[in-house]
Amino acid sequence: MEEIYGPRGIDAKAAQDRMKGLMAEEGLPYGDRTHTYNSRLAQELGIWVDSLEGYDQFHDGVFKAYFVEGLNISDPEVLLNIVEKVGLDRDEAEKVLKERTYKDAVDADWAKSRDYGVTGVPTYVANGYGVVGAQPYDALEQFLDKLNAPRRES
Repeated sequence: MEEIYGPRGIDAKAAQDRMKGLMAEEGLPYGDRTHTYNSRLAQELGIWVDSLEGYDQFHDGVFKAYFVEGLNISDPEVLLNIVEKVGLDRDEAEKVLKERTYKDAVDADWAKSRDYGVTGVPTYVANGYGVVGAQPYDALEQFLDKLNAPRRES
Protein backbone atom coordinates (compact mmCIF):
# COMPACT_ATOMS: atom_id res chain seq x y z
CA MET A 1 0.00 0.00 0.00
CA GLU A 2 2.99 2.29 0.59
CA GLU A 3 3.81 2.04 -3.13
CA ILE A 4 0.35 3.35 -3.97
CA TYR A 5 -0.01 6.04 -1.33
CA GLY A 6 3.60 7.16 -0.83
CA PRO A 7 4.14 8.91 -4.18
CA ARG A 8 0.91 10.82 -3.63
CA GLY A 9 2.10 12.05 -0.24
CA ILE A 10 -0.48 10.01 1.67
CA ASP A 11 0.34 8.17 4.88
CA ALA A 12 -0.81 4.60 4.14
CA LYS A 13 -1.25 3.73 7.83
CA ALA A 14 -3.34 6.84 8.46
CA ALA A 15 -5.48 6.11 5.39
CA GLN A 16 -5.96 2.51 6.58
CA ASP A 17 -6.91 3.68 10.08
CA ARG A 18 -9.38 6.22 8.66
CA MET A 19 -11.04 3.56 6.51
CA LYS A 20 -11.19 1.12 9.43
CA GLY A 21 -12.89 3.81 11.50
CA LEU A 22 -15.45 4.59 8.80
CA MET A 23 -16.21 0.91 8.33
CA ALA A 24 -16.54 0.35 12.09
CA GLU A 25 -18.99 3.26 12.35
CA GLU A 26 -21.21 1.47 9.84
CA GLY A 27 -20.76 -1.94 11.46
CA LEU A 28 -18.80 -3.34 8.51
CA PRO A 29 -15.78 -5.63 8.83
CA TYR A 30 -12.48 -4.41 7.44
CA GLY A 31 -9.10 -6.13 7.59
CA ASP A 32 -5.56 -4.85 7.35
CA ARG A 33 -5.05 -4.44 3.61
CA THR A 34 -1.47 -4.80 2.52
CA HIS A 35 -2.05 -5.00 -1.24
CA THR A 36 -4.44 -3.80 -3.87
CA TYR A 37 -5.59 -6.10 -6.64
CA ASN A 38 -7.10 -5.57 -10.07
CA SER A 39 -10.86 -6.08 -9.77
CA ARG A 40 -11.53 -6.31 -13.51
CA LEU A 41 -12.44 -10.02 -13.58
CA ALA A 42 -14.57 -9.61 -10.45
CA GLN A 43 -16.48 -6.83 -12.22
CA GLU A 44 -17.01 -8.97 -15.31
CA LEU A 45 -18.21 -11.88 -13.22
CA GLY A 46 -20.36 -9.51 -11.16
CA ILE A 47 -22.31 -8.45 -14.25
CA TRP A 48 -23.03 -12.10 -15.01
CA VAL A 49 -24.07 -12.72 -11.41
CA ASP A 50 -26.36 -9.68 -11.45
CA SER A 51 -28.50 -11.46 -14.04
CA LEU A 52 -29.03 -14.39 -11.66
CA GLU A 53 -30.70 -14.95 -8.30
CA GLY A 54 -28.39 -14.66 -5.29
CA TYR A 55 -26.14 -11.90 -6.60
CA ASP A 56 -26.04 -9.96 -3.33
CA GLN A 57 -24.28 -12.90 -1.73
CA PHE A 58 -21.64 -12.91 -4.46
CA HIS A 59 -20.91 -9.20 -4.10
CA ASP A 60 -20.78 -9.58 -0.33
CA GLY A 61 -18.37 -12.48 -0.82
CA VAL A 62 -16.07 -10.41 -3.04
CA PHE A 63 -16.18 -7.57 -0.49
CA LYS A 64 -15.24 -9.95 2.33
CA ALA A 65 -12.51 -11.65 0.29
CA TYR A 66 -10.88 -8.34 -0.66
CA PHE A 67 -11.47 -5.98 2.23
CA VAL A 68 -11.58 -8.40 5.15
CA GLU A 69 -9.49 -11.43 4.18
CA GLY A 70 -7.04 -9.65 1.87
CA LEU A 71 -7.46 -12.21 -0.90
CA ASN A 72 -6.37 -11.54 -4.47
CA ILE A 73 -9.65 -11.01 -6.34
CA SER A 74 -7.79 -10.85 -9.65
CA ASP A 75 -7.19 -14.60 -9.23
CA PRO A 76 -9.94 -16.54 -11.05
CA GLU A 77 -9.69 -19.35 -8.49
CA VAL A 78 -10.56 -16.94 -5.66
CA LEU A 79 -13.59 -15.73 -7.63
CA LEU A 80 -14.70 -19.25 -8.50
CA ASN A 81 -14.50 -20.25 -4.84
CA ILE A 82 -16.81 -17.34 -3.99
CA VAL A 83 -19.19 -18.44 -6.76
CA GLU A 84 -19.30 -21.92 -5.22
CA LYS A 85 -19.81 -20.60 -1.69
CA VAL A 86 -22.94 -18.71 -2.76
CA GLY A 87 -24.32 -21.70 -4.64
CA LEU A 88 -23.83 -20.56 -8.22
CA ASP A 89 -22.60 -22.78 -11.06
CA ARG A 90 -18.79 -22.87 -10.99
CA ASP A 91 -18.47 -24.28 -14.53
CA GLU A 92 -20.69 -21.55 -15.96
CA ALA A 93 -18.73 -18.89 -14.07
CA GLU A 94 -15.44 -20.33 -15.31
CA LYS A 95 -16.75 -20.14 -18.88
CA VAL A 96 -17.75 -16.48 -18.35
CA LEU A 97 -14.24 -15.71 -17.14
CA LYS A 98 -12.42 -17.65 -19.86
CA GLU A 99 -14.52 -16.20 -22.69
CA ARG A 100 -14.54 -12.71 -21.13
CA THR A 101 -18.27 -12.67 -21.85
CA TYR A 102 -18.88 -9.36 -20.05
CA LYS A 103 -15.67 -7.54 -21.06
CA ASP A 104 -17.56 -5.13 -23.33
CA ALA A 105 -20.11 -4.38 -20.62
CA VAL A 106 -17.35 -3.48 -18.14
CA ASP A 107 -15.60 -1.41 -20.83
CA ALA A 108 -18.86 0.51 -21.29
CA ASP A 109 -19.19 1.02 -17.52
CA TRP A 110 -15.64 2.33 -17.36
CA ALA A 111 -16.25 4.70 -20.28
CA LYS A 112 -19.38 6.02 -18.58
CA SER A 113 -17.39 6.51 -15.37
CA ARG A 114 -14.75 8.51 -17.24
CA ASP A 115 -17.51 10.62 -18.82
CA TYR A 116 -18.91 11.33 -15.35
CA GLY A 117 -15.47 12.27 -14.06
CA VAL A 118 -15.32 9.46 -11.50
CA THR A 119 -12.04 9.58 -9.62
CA GLY A 120 -12.59 7.03 -6.87
CA VAL A 121 -14.71 4.17 -5.69
CA PRO A 122 -17.33 3.96 -4.59
CA THR A 123 -18.90 6.86 -6.44
CA TYR A 124 -22.63 7.53 -6.40
CA VAL A 125 -24.02 9.59 -9.30
CA ALA A 126 -27.61 10.66 -9.95
CA ASN A 127 -29.26 13.64 -11.65
CA GLY A 128 -26.00 15.54 -12.04
CA TYR A 129 -24.93 15.13 -8.41
CA GLY A 130 -22.23 12.85 -7.09
CA VAL A 131 -20.54 11.63 -3.94
CA VAL A 132 -17.05 10.12 -4.18
CA GLY A 133 -15.40 7.68 -1.80
CA ALA A 134 -16.45 5.81 1.30
CA GLN A 135 -18.87 8.10 3.07
CA PRO A 136 -20.65 7.98 6.41
CA TYR A 137 -24.37 7.28 6.38
CA ASP A 138 -25.19 10.97 6.98
CA ALA A 139 -23.35 12.05 3.81
CA LEU A 140 -25.27 9.53 1.71
CA GLU A 141 -28.52 10.61 3.35
CA GLN A 142 -27.76 14.24 2.45
CA PHE A 143 -26.99 13.18 -1.12
CA LEU A 144 -30.36 11.44 -1.40
CA ASP A 145 -32.13 14.42 0.18
CA LYS A 146 -30.54 16.69 -2.46
CA LEU A 147 -32.10 14.40 -5.07
CA ASN A 148 -35.49 14.53 -3.33
CA ALA A 149 -35.40 10.75 -3.17
CA PRO A 150 -38.46 9.30 -1.41
CA ARG A 151 -37.86 7.84 2.04
CA ARG A 152 -38.82 4.30 2.87
CA GLU A 153 -40.55 3.44 6.07
CA SER A 154 -38.32 1.44 8.43
